[in-house]
Amino acid sequence: MELSGQALELVYPQDVKLTEKERSSICYLSFPDSYSGCLGDTQFSFRLRQSVGRRGGGREEEVYNRDAPPTLKTEVSHFFGFVYFRQVKDASVKRGYFQKSLVLLSRLPFPPLFQTLLQIVAPEFFEKLEPCLETVCNEIDQWPAPVPGLSLTLPLMGLVLQVRVPSRSDKPGGSPVRQSAAENLLRTPTVLPSIHELDLFRCFQSVLVHLQVLWELLLLGEPLVVMAPSPTVSSETVLALISMISPLRFCCDFRPYFTIHDSEFREYTTRTQAPPCVVLGVTNPFFIKTFQNWPHVLRLGETKMAGDLPKQVKVKKLSKLKALDTKPGIYTAFKSFLHKDKVLIKRLLKGIQRKRPSEVQSAILRRHLLELTQSFIIPLERYMASLMPLQRSVSPWKTPPQIRPFSQEDFLLSLDDTGPQLTSVLKGDWLGLYRKFFRSPNFDGWYRQRHREMTQKLESLHLEVLCDAGLVTWTKDKSEVETVDLILKLREKLNKARRQQLQLKDGVLDKLENFIETIVTSLSEELRRVLSTH
Repeated sequence: MELSGQALELVYPQDVKLTEKERSSICYLSFPDSYSGCLGDTQFSFRLRQSVGRRGGGREEEVYNRDAPPTLKTEVSHFFGFVYFRQVKDASVKRGYFQKSLVLLSRLPFPPLFQTLLQIVAPEFFEKLEPCLETVCNEIDQWPAPVPGLSLTLPLMGLVLQVRVPSRSDKPGGSPVRQSAAENLLRTPTVLPSIHELDLFRCFQSVLVHLQVLWELLLLGEPLVVMAPSPTVSSETVLALISMISPLRFCCDFRPYFTIHDSEFREYTTRTQAPPCVVLGVTNPFFIKTFQNWPHVLRLGETKMAGDLPKQVKVKKLSKLKALDTKPGIYTAFKSFLHKDKVLIKRLLKGIQRKRPSEVQSAILRRHLLELTQSFIIPLERYMASLMPLQRSVSPWKTPPQIRPFSQEDFLLSLDDTGPQLTSVLKGDWLGLYRKFFRSPNFDGWYRQRHREMTQKLESLHLEVLCDAGLVTWTKDKSEVETVDLILKLREKLNKARRQQLQLKDGVLDKLENFIETIVTSLSEELRRVLSTH
Protein backbone atom coordinates (compact mmCIF):
# COMPACT_ATOMS: atom_id res chain seq x y z
CA MET A 1 0.00 0.00 0.00
CA GLU A 2 1.44 3.38 -1.03
CA LEU A 3 0.48 6.75 0.46
CA SER A 4 1.50 10.22 -0.65
CA GLY A 5 0.34 13.54 0.80
CA GLN A 6 -2.25 11.69 2.91
CA ALA A 7 -3.91 10.25 -0.19
CA LEU A 8 -3.93 6.53 -0.86
CA GLU A 9 -2.40 5.98 -4.32
CA LEU A 10 -1.96 2.21 -4.66
CA VAL A 11 -3.31 -0.88 -2.92
CA TYR A 12 -1.93 -4.39 -3.45
CA PRO A 13 -3.33 -6.97 -3.84
CA GLN A 14 -5.78 -5.02 -5.98
CA ASP A 15 -8.78 -7.12 -4.93
CA VAL A 16 -8.50 -5.96 -1.29
CA LYS A 17 -11.55 -3.92 -0.33
CA LEU A 18 -11.12 -1.14 2.26
CA THR A 19 -14.00 0.98 3.54
CA GLU A 20 -13.79 4.77 3.26
CA LYS A 21 -13.32 4.99 7.04
CA GLU A 22 -10.43 2.49 6.93
CA ARG A 23 -8.79 4.29 3.98
CA SER A 24 -9.04 7.65 5.76
CA SER A 25 -7.64 6.25 9.03
CA ILE A 26 -4.74 4.56 7.24
CA CYS A 27 -3.85 7.84 5.48
CA TYR A 28 -3.70 9.82 8.73
CA LEU A 29 -1.91 7.10 10.73
CA SER A 30 0.75 6.54 8.07
CA PHE A 31 2.25 10.04 8.19
CA PRO A 32 4.15 11.28 11.26
CA ASP A 33 2.61 14.24 13.03
CA SER A 34 4.13 17.53 11.88
CA TYR A 35 5.52 18.00 15.41
CA SER A 36 7.72 14.91 15.01
CA GLY A 37 10.03 16.55 12.46
CA CYS A 38 10.93 13.22 10.84
CA LEU A 39 13.47 13.85 8.08
CA GLY A 40 14.91 10.96 6.09
CA ASP A 41 13.46 7.46 6.60
CA THR A 42 11.24 6.61 9.57
CA GLN A 43 9.63 3.31 10.56
CA PHE A 44 6.77 2.87 13.00
CA SER A 45 3.53 0.93 13.43
CA PHE A 46 -0.12 1.49 14.27
CA ARG A 47 -3.22 -0.56 15.09
CA LEU A 48 -6.47 0.12 13.29
CA ARG A 49 -10.01 -0.91 14.19
CA GLN A 50 -11.64 -2.77 11.29
CA SER A 51 -15.05 -1.74 10.01
CA VAL A 52 -18.01 -3.75 11.30
CA GLY A 53 -18.91 -6.76 9.17
CA ARG A 54 -15.40 -7.53 7.87
CA ARG A 55 -14.79 -11.26 7.94
CA GLY A 56 -11.69 -12.98 9.28
CA GLY A 57 -9.11 -14.94 7.30
CA GLY A 58 -11.04 -18.24 7.17
CA ARG A 59 -9.80 -21.78 7.61
CA GLU A 60 -6.05 -21.01 7.29
CA GLU A 61 -6.31 -18.45 10.08
CA GLU A 62 -8.23 -20.88 12.32
CA VAL A 63 -5.51 -23.52 11.88
CA TYR A 64 -2.81 -20.96 12.75
CA ASN A 65 -4.68 -19.70 15.85
CA ARG A 66 -5.25 -23.21 17.18
CA ASP A 67 -1.51 -23.79 17.69
CA ALA A 68 -0.22 -20.21 18.14
CA PRO A 69 0.71 -18.84 21.59
CA PRO A 70 -2.10 -16.71 23.13
CA THR A 71 -0.06 -13.50 22.66
CA LEU A 72 0.49 -14.17 18.92
CA LYS A 73 -3.00 -15.11 17.75
CA THR A 74 -4.32 -13.09 14.83
CA GLU A 75 -6.33 -9.96 15.50
CA VAL A 76 -10.08 -10.47 15.14
CA SER A 77 -11.24 -6.86 14.90
CA HIS A 78 -8.04 -4.88 14.17
CA PHE A 79 -5.31 -4.56 11.56
CA PHE A 80 -1.67 -3.91 12.38
CA GLY A 81 -0.12 -1.32 10.10
CA PHE A 82 3.65 -1.21 9.55
CA VAL A 83 4.93 2.02 8.01
CA TYR A 84 8.09 3.04 6.13
CA PHE A 85 7.93 6.83 5.70
CA ARG A 86 10.39 8.90 3.63
CA GLN A 87 10.70 12.68 3.80
CA VAL A 88 13.53 14.38 1.89
CA LYS A 89 14.06 17.84 0.43
CA ASP A 90 12.89 18.13 -3.17
CA ALA A 91 12.79 21.52 -4.91
CA SER A 92 10.56 20.13 -7.68
CA VAL A 93 7.71 19.56 -5.21
CA LYS A 94 5.46 22.50 -4.24
CA ARG A 95 6.00 22.01 -0.51
CA GLY A 96 9.74 21.57 -0.98
CA TYR A 97 9.72 17.99 0.32
CA PHE A 98 9.15 14.51 -1.11
CA GLN A 99 6.84 12.68 1.33
CA LYS A 100 5.63 9.13 0.84
CA SER A 101 4.79 6.10 2.98
CA LEU A 102 4.76 2.40 2.15
CA VAL A 103 2.39 0.56 4.50
CA LEU A 104 1.92 -3.15 5.15
CA LEU A 105 -1.36 -4.28 6.77
CA SER A 106 -1.65 -7.61 8.59
CA ARG A 107 -3.63 -9.34 11.32
CA LEU A 108 -0.40 -11.02 12.49
CA PRO A 109 1.51 -9.32 15.35
CA PHE A 110 5.02 -9.80 13.90
CA PRO A 111 6.70 -6.32 14.02
CA PRO A 112 10.35 -7.40 13.48
CA LEU A 113 9.43 -9.53 10.45
CA PHE A 114 7.29 -6.90 8.71
CA GLN A 115 9.64 -4.02 9.54
CA THR A 116 12.55 -6.03 8.07
CA LEU A 117 10.45 -6.71 4.98
CA LEU A 118 9.78 -2.96 4.55
CA GLN A 119 13.48 -2.14 5.02
CA ILE A 120 14.21 -4.38 2.02
CA VAL A 121 11.30 -3.32 -0.18
CA ALA A 122 10.70 0.40 0.53
CA PRO A 123 14.00 1.95 -0.75
CA GLU A 124 13.60 0.06 -4.04
CA PHE A 125 9.91 0.96 -4.21
CA PHE A 126 10.55 4.71 -3.86
CA GLU A 127 12.79 4.45 -6.93
CA LYS A 128 10.72 2.14 -9.17
CA LEU A 129 7.17 2.57 -7.74
CA GLU A 130 4.31 0.37 -8.98
CA PRO A 131 6.25 -2.35 -10.94
CA CYS A 132 8.37 -3.01 -7.84
CA LEU A 133 5.26 -3.43 -5.66
CA GLU A 134 3.65 -5.83 -8.12
CA THR A 135 6.78 -8.01 -8.22
CA VAL A 136 7.07 -8.09 -4.43
CA CYS A 137 3.38 -8.97 -3.94
CA ASN A 138 3.70 -11.82 -6.44
CA GLU A 139 6.68 -13.15 -4.46
CA ILE A 140 4.86 -12.87 -1.12
CA ASP A 141 1.86 -14.68 -2.64
CA GLN A 142 4.12 -17.73 -3.04
CA TRP A 143 5.19 -17.76 0.62
CA PRO A 144 4.00 -20.72 2.70
CA ALA A 145 1.30 -20.11 5.31
CA PRO A 146 2.61 -19.36 8.83
CA VAL A 147 2.46 -22.69 10.69
CA PRO A 148 3.29 -22.53 14.42
CA GLY A 149 6.39 -24.56 15.21
CA LEU A 150 7.77 -24.54 11.65
CA SER A 151 10.75 -22.69 10.17
CA LEU A 152 9.93 -20.88 6.94
CA THR A 153 12.15 -19.79 4.07
CA LEU A 154 10.82 -16.58 2.52
CA PRO A 155 12.42 -15.37 -0.76
CA LEU A 156 12.22 -11.61 -1.27
CA MET A 157 13.91 -9.46 -3.94
CA GLY A 158 16.92 -11.72 -4.33
CA LEU A 159 17.28 -12.28 -0.58
CA VAL A 160 16.01 -15.12 1.60
CA LEU A 161 14.50 -14.47 5.01
CA GLN A 162 14.52 -17.43 7.37
CA VAL A 163 12.11 -17.32 10.31
CA ARG A 164 10.54 -19.67 12.81
CA VAL A 165 6.87 -19.24 13.74
CA PRO A 166 6.42 -19.68 17.52
CA SER A 167 4.09 -22.42 18.78
CA ARG A 168 1.99 -22.65 21.94
CA SER A 169 3.92 -25.84 22.78
CA ASP A 170 7.27 -23.95 22.84
CA LYS A 171 8.97 -23.67 26.19
CA PRO A 172 8.62 -19.99 27.27
CA GLY A 173 11.91 -18.13 26.88
CA GLY A 174 13.33 -20.80 24.55
CA SER A 175 16.33 -20.26 22.27
CA PRO A 176 15.94 -18.27 19.02
CA VAL A 177 16.35 -19.49 15.43
CA ARG A 178 19.75 -20.83 14.42
CA GLN A 179 21.05 -21.58 10.94
CA SER A 180 21.79 -25.18 10.01
CA ALA A 181 24.73 -26.27 7.85
CA ALA A 182 22.37 -27.48 5.09
CA GLU A 183 20.73 -24.07 4.82
CA ASN A 184 24.12 -22.43 4.35
CA LEU A 185 24.49 -24.32 1.07
CA LEU A 186 21.53 -22.36 -0.34
CA ARG A 187 21.57 -18.63 -0.90
CA THR A 188 22.79 -17.45 2.49
CA PRO A 189 19.58 -16.60 4.30
CA THR A 190 19.03 -13.59 6.53
CA VAL A 191 18.02 -15.26 9.79
CA LEU A 192 15.61 -13.31 11.98
CA PRO A 193 16.19 -14.45 15.59
CA SER A 194 12.53 -13.68 16.34
CA ILE A 195 9.52 -12.53 14.32
CA HIS A 196 7.81 -10.95 17.33
CA GLU A 197 10.29 -10.02 20.09
CA LEU A 198 11.30 -6.36 20.41
CA ASP A 199 14.44 -4.73 21.78
CA LEU A 200 13.00 -4.30 25.29
CA PHE A 201 16.11 -2.71 26.70
CA ARG A 202 16.17 0.07 24.10
CA CYS A 203 12.51 0.79 24.83
CA PHE A 204 12.81 0.77 28.63
CA GLN A 205 16.32 2.08 29.30
CA SER A 206 15.07 5.41 30.73
CA VAL A 207 12.41 3.76 32.93
CA LEU A 208 14.35 0.78 34.35
CA VAL A 209 13.71 1.84 37.95
CA HIS A 210 9.94 1.83 37.25
CA LEU A 211 9.63 -1.58 35.57
CA GLN A 212 7.61 -2.99 38.49
CA VAL A 213 5.08 -0.13 38.33
CA LEU A 214 4.73 -0.47 34.55
CA TRP A 215 4.33 -4.27 34.73
CA GLU A 216 1.53 -3.88 37.28
CA LEU A 217 -0.22 -1.16 35.25
CA LEU A 218 -0.20 -3.44 32.17
CA LEU A 219 -1.23 -6.53 34.15
CA LEU A 220 -4.21 -4.64 35.60
CA GLY A 221 -5.21 -3.11 32.26
CA GLU A 222 -4.93 0.46 33.57
CA PRO A 223 -5.43 3.38 31.12
CA LEU A 224 -1.97 4.59 30.06
CA VAL A 225 -0.77 7.28 27.65
CA VAL A 226 2.79 7.17 26.27
CA MET A 227 3.92 10.64 25.09
CA ALA A 228 6.95 10.17 22.87
CA PRO A 229 9.20 12.40 20.72
CA SER A 230 8.56 10.36 17.53
CA PRO A 231 6.18 7.75 16.08
CA THR A 232 9.05 5.23 16.18
CA VAL A 233 9.58 5.62 19.94
CA SER A 234 5.81 5.78 20.53
CA SER A 235 4.97 2.56 18.68
CA GLU A 236 7.99 0.57 19.91
CA THR A 237 7.32 1.56 23.54
CA VAL A 238 3.61 0.67 23.40
CA LEU A 239 4.32 -2.73 21.81
CA ALA A 240 7.08 -3.36 24.38
CA LEU A 241 4.67 -2.48 27.21
CA ILE A 242 2.05 -4.89 25.84
CA SER A 243 4.66 -7.68 25.76
CA MET A 244 5.65 -7.15 29.42
CA ILE A 245 2.97 -9.56 30.68
CA SER A 246 3.72 -12.34 28.15
CA PRO A 247 2.78 -15.25 28.09
CA LEU A 248 -0.45 -13.67 29.33
CA ARG A 249 -2.41 -12.07 26.48
CA PHE A 250 -3.07 -8.34 26.83
CA CYS A 251 -6.86 -8.16 26.42
CA CYS A 252 -7.37 -4.38 26.47
CA ASP A 253 -7.20 -2.02 23.50
CA PHE A 254 -3.84 -0.51 22.51
CA ARG A 255 -2.72 1.95 19.85
CA PRO A 256 1.03 2.09 19.14
CA TYR A 257 0.53 5.41 17.33
CA PHE A 258 -2.58 7.56 17.88
CA THR A 259 -3.48 10.94 16.35
CA ILE A 260 -6.21 13.55 16.75
CA HIS A 261 -7.57 12.40 13.37
CA ASP A 262 -8.23 8.88 14.65
CA SER A 263 -11.89 7.84 14.42
CA GLU A 264 -11.76 6.85 18.14
CA PHE A 265 -10.35 10.22 19.24
CA ARG A 266 -13.62 11.44 20.80
CA GLU A 267 -14.26 8.05 22.38
CA TYR A 268 -10.90 8.08 24.17
CA THR A 269 -10.73 11.76 25.16
CA THR A 270 -14.20 12.45 26.58
CA ARG A 271 -14.08 13.90 30.08
CA THR A 272 -17.60 12.87 31.11
CA GLN A 273 -16.61 9.31 31.99
CA ALA A 274 -13.62 7.33 33.29
CA PRO A 275 -10.85 6.72 30.73
CA PRO A 276 -11.20 3.35 28.92
CA CYS A 277 -8.74 0.47 29.42
CA VAL A 278 -6.37 1.37 26.59
CA VAL A 279 -2.67 2.09 26.04
CA LEU A 280 -2.17 5.01 23.64
CA GLY A 281 1.07 6.13 22.01
CA VAL A 282 1.08 9.82 20.96
CA THR A 283 3.57 12.47 19.76
CA ASN A 284 1.52 15.68 19.47
CA PRO A 285 2.05 18.05 22.47
CA PHE A 286 -1.66 18.87 22.18
CA PHE A 287 -2.33 15.57 23.98
CA ILE A 288 -0.63 16.79 27.17
CA LYS A 289 -3.60 19.05 27.81
CA THR A 290 -6.13 16.52 26.46
CA PHE A 291 -5.02 13.73 28.81
CA GLN A 292 -4.72 15.75 32.03
CA ASN A 293 -7.57 13.70 33.53
CA TRP A 294 -5.93 10.35 32.75
CA PRO A 295 -4.58 8.40 35.75
CA HIS A 296 -1.25 7.33 34.21
CA VAL A 297 0.95 9.18 31.71
CA LEU A 298 4.47 8.15 30.63
CA ARG A 299 6.36 11.08 29.08
CA LEU A 300 9.53 10.04 27.23
CA GLY A 301 12.40 12.21 26.01
CA GLU A 302 14.86 11.63 23.18
CA THR A 303 16.59 8.25 23.32
CA LYS A 304 20.21 8.43 24.51
CA MET A 305 23.05 7.08 22.41
CA ALA A 306 24.09 3.50 23.20
CA GLY A 307 26.72 3.41 25.94
CA ASP A 308 25.50 6.51 27.78
CA LEU A 309 23.97 5.96 31.21
CA PRO A 310 20.37 7.05 30.53
CA LYS A 311 18.85 9.44 33.01
CA GLN A 312 16.07 7.60 34.81
CA VAL A 313 12.73 9.43 34.67
CA LYS A 314 10.99 10.21 37.95
CA VAL A 315 7.50 9.54 39.25
CA LYS A 316 5.64 12.87 39.30
CA LYS A 317 2.28 14.15 40.48
CA LEU A 318 -0.50 14.27 37.90
CA SER A 319 -1.14 17.91 38.82
CA LYS A 320 2.21 18.80 37.19
CA LEU A 321 1.03 17.48 33.79
CA LYS A 322 -0.02 20.88 32.46
CA ALA A 323 2.68 22.77 30.60
CA LEU A 324 3.49 21.82 27.01
CA ASP A 325 7.16 21.59 27.97
CA THR A 326 6.38 18.89 30.55
CA LYS A 327 9.58 17.04 31.40
CA PRO A 328 10.04 13.27 30.93
CA GLY A 329 8.59 11.22 33.77
CA ILE A 330 5.78 8.94 34.94
CA TYR A 331 2.82 11.05 36.00
CA THR A 332 0.70 8.85 38.27
CA ALA A 333 -0.64 8.44 41.79
CA PHE A 334 -0.42 4.62 41.46
CA LYS A 335 1.28 2.79 44.33
CA SER A 336 2.68 -0.57 43.27
CA PHE A 337 1.58 -3.66 45.17
CA LEU A 338 5.02 -5.30 44.99
CA HIS A 339 8.50 -4.01 45.82
CA LYS A 340 10.87 -3.29 42.93
CA ASP A 341 13.68 -5.73 42.14
CA LYS A 342 16.76 -3.67 43.01
CA VAL A 343 19.14 -6.51 42.07
CA LEU A 344 17.78 -6.52 38.49
CA ILE A 345 18.04 -2.73 38.15
CA LYS A 346 21.64 -2.72 39.40
CA ARG A 347 22.52 -5.53 37.00
CA LEU A 348 21.07 -3.67 34.01
CA LEU A 349 22.65 -0.32 34.96
CA LYS A 350 26.02 -2.04 35.42
CA GLY A 351 25.51 -3.61 31.98
CA ILE A 352 25.22 -0.11 30.48
CA GLN A 353 28.49 0.97 32.12
CA ARG A 354 30.22 -2.17 30.84
CA LYS A 355 28.84 -1.67 27.30
CA ARG A 356 26.93 -4.95 27.44
CA PRO A 357 25.17 -5.53 24.06
CA SER A 358 21.55 -4.39 23.91
CA GLU A 359 20.32 -7.87 22.89
CA VAL A 360 21.89 -9.35 26.05
CA GLN A 361 20.29 -6.64 28.22
CA SER A 362 16.96 -7.33 26.51
CA ALA A 363 17.31 -11.07 27.18
CA ILE A 364 17.90 -10.38 30.90
CA LEU A 365 14.88 -8.09 30.98
CA ARG A 366 12.65 -10.52 29.08
CA ARG A 367 13.62 -13.40 31.36
CA HIS A 368 12.81 -11.32 34.47
CA LEU A 369 9.39 -10.27 33.14
CA LEU A 370 8.57 -13.81 32.01
CA GLU A 371 9.42 -15.26 35.44
CA LEU A 372 7.44 -12.51 37.18
CA THR A 373 4.33 -13.15 35.03
CA GLN A 374 4.68 -16.91 35.42
CA SER A 375 4.95 -16.57 39.22
CA PHE A 376 1.69 -14.63 39.10
CA ILE A 377 -0.20 -16.84 36.63
CA ILE A 378 0.88 -20.37 37.73
CA PRO A 379 -1.27 -20.33 40.93
CA LEU A 380 -4.25 -19.26 38.79
CA GLU A 381 -3.57 -22.07 36.30
CA ARG A 382 -3.23 -24.59 39.13
CA TYR A 383 -6.49 -23.50 40.76
CA MET A 384 -8.31 -23.49 37.40
CA ALA A 385 -7.13 -27.07 36.74
CA SER A 386 -8.62 -28.12 40.09
CA LEU A 387 -12.07 -27.04 38.82
CA MET A 388 -11.95 -29.63 36.03
CA PRO A 389 -14.21 -32.71 36.63
CA LEU A 390 -12.38 -36.01 37.07
CA GLN A 391 -11.96 -38.04 33.89
CA ARG A 392 -13.79 -41.00 35.43
CA SER A 393 -16.90 -38.82 35.86
CA VAL A 394 -17.29 -38.56 32.05
CA SER A 395 -20.01 -41.04 31.06
CA PRO A 396 -21.06 -41.93 27.50
CA TRP A 397 -24.74 -41.92 28.53
CA LYS A 398 -24.81 -38.45 30.09
CA THR A 399 -23.89 -34.95 28.90
CA PRO A 400 -20.31 -34.00 29.88
CA PRO A 401 -20.03 -32.73 33.48
CA GLN A 402 -19.73 -28.97 34.10
CA ILE A 403 -16.54 -27.16 35.11
CA ARG A 404 -16.93 -25.92 38.68
CA PRO A 405 -17.27 -22.12 39.09
CA PHE A 406 -14.22 -19.97 39.85
CA SER A 407 -14.37 -18.72 43.46
CA GLN A 408 -12.08 -15.76 44.03
CA GLU A 409 -12.08 -16.26 47.80
CA ASP A 410 -11.26 -19.98 47.52
CA PHE A 411 -8.41 -19.11 45.17
CA LEU A 412 -7.01 -16.49 47.58
CA LEU A 413 -7.19 -19.01 50.44
CA SER A 414 -5.14 -21.46 48.34
CA LEU A 415 -2.25 -19.00 48.00
CA ASP A 416 -0.72 -19.90 51.39
CA ASP A 417 0.26 -23.29 49.93
CA THR A 418 0.57 -22.54 46.20
CA GLY A 419 1.13 -18.78 45.95
CA PRO A 420 3.70 -16.76 43.96
CA GLN A 421 5.93 -16.42 47.02
CA LEU A 422 7.10 -19.98 46.25
CA THR A 423 8.64 -18.98 42.90
CA SER A 424 9.28 -15.21 43.18
CA VAL A 425 11.69 -13.34 45.45
CA LEU A 426 9.53 -10.20 45.28
CA LYS A 427 7.75 -9.19 48.48
CA GLY A 428 4.57 -7.17 48.73
CA ASP A 429 0.79 -7.33 48.66
CA TRP A 430 0.23 -10.23 46.25
CA LEU A 431 -3.36 -10.69 47.50
CA GLY A 432 -4.20 -7.05 46.77
CA LEU A 433 -2.72 -7.42 43.29
CA TYR A 434 -4.86 -10.50 42.58
CA ARG A 435 -8.03 -8.79 43.88
CA LYS A 436 -7.50 -5.87 41.49
CA PHE A 437 -6.53 -8.23 38.65
CA PHE A 438 -9.91 -9.99 39.01
CA ARG A 439 -11.60 -6.72 37.97
CA SER A 440 -9.46 -6.29 34.83
CA PRO A 441 -10.15 -7.26 31.18
CA ASN A 442 -6.95 -9.33 31.29
CA PHE A 443 -8.41 -11.69 33.91
CA ASP A 444 -11.68 -11.89 32.02
CA GLY A 445 -9.86 -12.73 28.76
CA TRP A 446 -7.61 -15.30 30.46
CA TYR A 447 -10.54 -16.98 32.25
CA ARG A 448 -12.72 -17.16 29.13
CA GLN A 449 -9.88 -18.70 27.12
CA ARG A 450 -9.02 -21.30 29.80
CA HIS A 451 -12.71 -22.14 30.34
CA ARG A 452 -13.16 -22.61 26.58
CA GLU A 453 -10.10 -24.90 26.38
CA MET A 454 -11.29 -26.97 29.37
CA THR A 455 -14.81 -27.27 27.91
CA GLN A 456 -13.32 -28.51 24.64
CA LYS A 457 -11.18 -31.00 26.57
CA LEU A 458 -14.34 -32.37 28.22
CA GLU A 459 -16.04 -32.60 24.81
CA SER A 460 -13.02 -34.53 23.49
CA LEU A 461 -13.05 -36.93 26.46
CA HIS A 462 -16.80 -37.47 25.99
CA LEU A 463 -16.36 -38.35 22.31
CA GLU A 464 -13.52 -40.76 23.14
CA VAL A 465 -15.63 -42.45 25.85
CA LEU A 466 -18.55 -42.71 23.40
CA CYS A 467 -16.22 -44.29 20.86
CA ASP A 468 -15.37 -47.12 23.30
CA ALA A 469 -18.89 -47.53 24.70
CA GLY A 470 -20.33 -50.29 22.50
CA LEU A 471 -23.05 -48.10 21.04
CA VAL A 472 -24.33 -50.74 18.61
CA THR A 473 -25.14 -53.04 21.55
CA TRP A 474 -26.82 -50.14 23.41
CA THR A 475 -29.23 -49.48 20.52
CA LYS A 476 -30.49 -53.08 20.29
CA ASP A 477 -33.10 -52.70 23.06
CA LYS A 478 -33.94 -49.06 22.27
CA SER A 479 -36.84 -47.73 20.26
CA GLU A 480 -36.23 -46.21 16.84
CA VAL A 481 -37.12 -42.76 18.22
CA GLU A 482 -34.38 -43.06 20.89
CA THR A 483 -31.91 -44.31 18.27
CA VAL A 484 -32.68 -41.42 15.92
CA ASP A 485 -32.26 -38.99 18.81
CA LEU A 486 -28.82 -40.48 19.56
CA ILE A 487 -27.77 -40.25 15.89
CA LEU A 488 -28.80 -36.57 15.68
CA LYS A 489 -26.86 -35.76 18.86
CA LEU A 490 -23.80 -37.64 17.62
CA ARG A 491 -23.86 -35.83 14.28
CA GLU A 492 -24.06 -32.51 16.09
CA LYS A 493 -21.09 -33.49 18.28
CA LEU A 494 -19.04 -34.60 15.27
CA ASN A 495 -19.72 -31.37 13.38
CA LYS A 496 -18.82 -29.33 16.47
CA ALA A 497 -15.60 -31.34 16.92
CA ARG A 498 -14.58 -30.55 13.34
CA ARG A 499 -15.44 -26.85 13.65
CA GLN A 500 -13.46 -26.51 16.87
CA GLN A 501 -10.69 -28.83 15.62
CA LEU A 502 -10.77 -30.78 18.88
CA GLN A 503 -7.62 -32.71 19.78
CA LEU A 504 -8.80 -36.35 19.67
CA LYS A 505 -7.16 -39.77 19.65
CA ASP A 506 -6.56 -41.14 16.16
CA GLY A 507 -9.58 -42.83 14.61
CA VAL A 508 -12.22 -41.53 17.02
CA LEU A 509 -14.18 -39.52 14.44
CA ASP A 510 -13.96 -42.28 11.81
CA LYS A 511 -15.17 -44.89 14.30
CA LEU A 512 -18.18 -42.81 15.34
CA GLU A 513 -19.03 -42.02 11.70
CA ASN A 514 -18.95 -45.75 10.87
CA PHE A 515 -21.22 -46.44 13.85
CA ILE A 516 -23.74 -43.84 12.61
CA GLU A 517 -23.75 -45.37 9.11
CA THR A 518 -24.25 -48.88 10.56
CA ILE A 519 -27.22 -47.81 12.68
CA VAL A 520 -28.81 -45.70 9.93
CA THR A 521 -28.87 -48.70 7.55
CA SER A 522 -30.80 -50.71 10.17
CA LEU A 523 -33.59 -48.12 10.42
CA SER A 524 -36.81 -48.06 8.46
CA GLU A 525 -36.82 -46.28 5.10
CA GLU A 526 -39.11 -43.54 6.47
CA LEU A 527 -36.74 -42.71 9.34
CA ARG A 528 -33.75 -42.74 6.98
CA ARG A 529 -35.54 -40.12 4.87
CA VAL A 530 -36.14 -38.01 8.00
CA LEU A 531 -32.46 -38.27 8.96
CA SER A 532 -31.32 -37.29 5.47
CA THR A 533 -33.09 -33.92 5.86
CA HIS A 534 -31.16 -33.09 9.06
